[in-house]
Amino acid sequence: MGGFISLCILVGIVVLYLLLIMPRMIRRPDQSSLRGWLYAHRGIHNNQGDAPENSLKAFKQAVDMGYGIELDIQLSKDGIPVVFHDWTLTRMTGKKQRVSDLTLAELQQVCLRKSEQTIPTLEEVLLLVGGKVPLIVEFKVERYDLSLCEKAAPILDAYKGAYCIESFNPLVLLWYKKHRNRVVRGQLSDNFQKEMQVGNPLVLFLLSKLLFNGITKPDFIAYHHKYSDTLSLRICRKLYRLPMAAWTIKNQYDYDKNRMRYHYIIFDSFIPLDKEK
Repeated sequence: MGGFISLCILVGIVVLYLLLIMPRMIRRPDQSSLRGWLYAHRGIHNNQGDAPENSLKAFKQAVDMGYGIELDIQLSKDGIPVVFHDWTLTRMTGKKQRVSDLTLAELQQVCLRKSEQTIPTLEEVLLLVGGKVPLIVEFKVERYDLSLCEKAAPILDAYKGAYCIESFNPLVLLWYKKHRNRVVRGQLSDNFQKEMQVGNPLVLFLLSKLLFNGITKPDFIAYHHKYSDTLSLRICRKLYRLPMAAWTIKNQYDYDKNRMRYHYIIFDSFIPLDKEK
């Protein structure tokens, strides 16, 4: 009897685990317009030149070369979605203020690195791309403030080109599940423990194991390519047939190694030799 009870408990744990990592399985939105592209991480950029990351020039170069684009958005102090990765301006501008502490007018007075490029708005980037290539839009949201979703979603609603959204924050996916359920949404994740990421240990553990999937129901997973053999990732790929995005491939060797494992490749710092389109 004891062995039977133990077996039932084990089976129950396995079933619960599979339910917790289960993505959206019914009525998944069409991803065909996003497939078959390579995605330039923050555009085709050079932070030492005149086209730094997440700049209009970097995005134009990606469009001209026929690559999809991955970009990052967050809010300015006056609630405008701007395209910028870091929470602070330090790395890209030398200034120590947070993006959220400055208005759009103040942000656009600051040049990126040594270039003449400034921080663009989401609307400016969408106008430049004009639907020529697909976009992966990463929502940069700290903790519980989902104002970015409320501000950016209407802008993206009006955009005629192909795009999807992704975020490390599961609350962003939950917001999109509730308010824009037909928009393709992706869960960003990593092996936070091995990468020694700072944050709530429990949340990072759950996120690394994709244990929020059962609630947020992502349409794809974007995972650090170094950890492609993570168990939850393998189950989502094999059992649930969930599309996968690899971030961020930075050399030809890693590209060749991962190109058949992932449905979407996000690349940076080099140009892949066999561009797929």
